[in-house]
Amino acid sequence: MLSAEKLSKAVDGPDGRLLILDEVSLSVERGASLAIVGASGSGKTTLLGLLAGLDRPTSGSITLAGEPLDRLDEEARARVRRRLVGFVFQSFHLLPALNAGENVMLPLELEGRSDARQRAASVLGDVGLGKRLHHYPHQLSGGEQQRVALARAFVHGPQLLFADEPTGNLDQRTGAAVSDLLFDLNREHATTLVLVSHDLDLAARCARMLRLRDGRVVEEDA
Repeated sequence: MLSAEKLSKAVDGPDGRLLILDEVSLSVERGASLAIVGASGSGKTTLLGLLAGLDRPTSGSITLAGEPLDRLDEEARARVRRRLVGFVFQSFHLLPALNAGENVMLPLELEGRSDARQRAASVLGDVGLGKRLHHYPHQLSGGEQQRVALARAFVHGPQLLFADEPTGNLDQRTGAAVSDLLFDLNREHATTLVLVSHDLDLAARCARMLRLRDGRVVEEDA
């Protein structure tokens, strides 16, 4: 489903060239789950952004469902993301001017789906927010906002889900409930999952764990 070969990312700074990722290679089979862990500054979020086609590597190759992301321009990568990928972020990234239903509808409307409203209502029901359809983000708790984000990520039936610290802004109890829901939805939809987290208990729920240090893979557990 996803593979990277000798993936590197460098940026130019005031003190010269900074190497953020150094020849990282990995593969994730269809329907599998991989957690990427490491200390702050280890390159986890940069790696996730490259794998998702949100940024381009300095060198190396990325293939997502047969699509060579590193060879595509931004418009082509955006089309791949809309068709194949769902995202869940630490800070929810809900649009404040849209209610819960409208936030979840957004990926479907971008695809021109005529059933966007009905599908959004159904998936919000799946995450226990069927009665919150018309509530705006500021009217929802943090856990409810993340459940809306989960519904939005799964509403268009993605083949691959990227989750970046999905429980990082939640208290322990709420985070546990959201992580349960994430893995339940992932199993029900048979979605491939790539998860970045500081939470080793959450990461351990994935089938494999890859540990980064200073931009390099230092350990991989099956």
